Amino acid sequence: MTGVVHGDTVGALIESGAARLVEAGVAFGHGTTNARDEAAWLVLWRLGLPLDSVLDEGAPDSIANRAVAPDSQALVAILFEERIATRKPAAYLTHEAWLVGVPFYVDERAIVPRSFIAELLADGSIDDWLSDQTQEVLDLCTGNGSLAVIAAMAWPEVQVTGADLSPDALAVARINVDRHGLQQRVRLMQSDGLAQVPGPWDLILCNPPYVNAHSMSELPAEYRAEPTLALAGGSDGMDFIRRLLQGAPACMTEDAVLVLEIGNERAHFEAAFPQLPVFWLPTSAGEDQVLLVTRAALTDFFA
Repeated sequence: MTGVVHGDTVGALIESGAARLVEAGVAFGHGTTNARDEAAWLVLWRLGLPLDSVLDEGAPDSIANRAVAPDSQALVAILFEERIATRKPAAYLTHEAWLVGVPFYVDERAIVPRSFIAELLADGSIDDWLSDQTQEVLDLCTGNGSLAVIAAMAWPEVQVTGADLSPDALAVARINVDRHGLQQRVRLMQSDGLAQVPGPWDLILCNPPYVNAHSMSELPAEYRAEPTLALAGGSDGMDFIRRLLQGAPACMTEDAVLVLEIGNERAHFEAAFPQLPVFWLPTSAGEDQVLLVTRAALTDFFA
């Protein structure tokens, strides 16, 4: 029966739900990249099952063959219909998103956490750029606080400040800092760029608004459900980044580095900052999503 999520086992509900998501043409990218993974997330969450459950029907410990009562089947179907009707990211329906294995609360006040900088923090890719003098870390445009939390987890000896212009986003970040018991090591501040957080910082992390105007006009509804303030970067996506890079040297210690995510905007970045020497850091999405630039390079470029 087309258009309906149905099935009497966990596996059947996932397969039916995935087909329904494809049929409805929803967009992914907020924690999942395809219909089956998103369907599994929604089914497992709605049924109160672990999100890392084994779903291979042939595995002895798989829950795919577990029977689901009719009333629970109905709740799953309602959740899928809400996902389709509202076009909200699944994380806004479950109020939870995971980043490098760490759970975060999220709602419509902040974008769904998905920064590739998190990978670099978790796998130690940035560590060689740091030293025992790295003590003060700034997560600028912190959103729901996920990068600030992950940085504090990665480097127990540092102090982290999460800053954002949006008081709504900072309220969500507060939930996550408290959830992970990091109140003593992660502070949150409202700031318009670097204006209220002059440092000096040993490391600046930033996943800023960088989507260019043309791309903003073509975003799927799921992305338009997120705060525009956290996404839109002006005509070429570089408005915030221009201010940041010009002002950053004055807010950095001598050997400090800035790690900046720019998504799919590398061409616009290189057009805006020709000849600025940066290091492109490999991520699961390739080598042109995140860059690292030293204070010395910025100082010379803007001299």
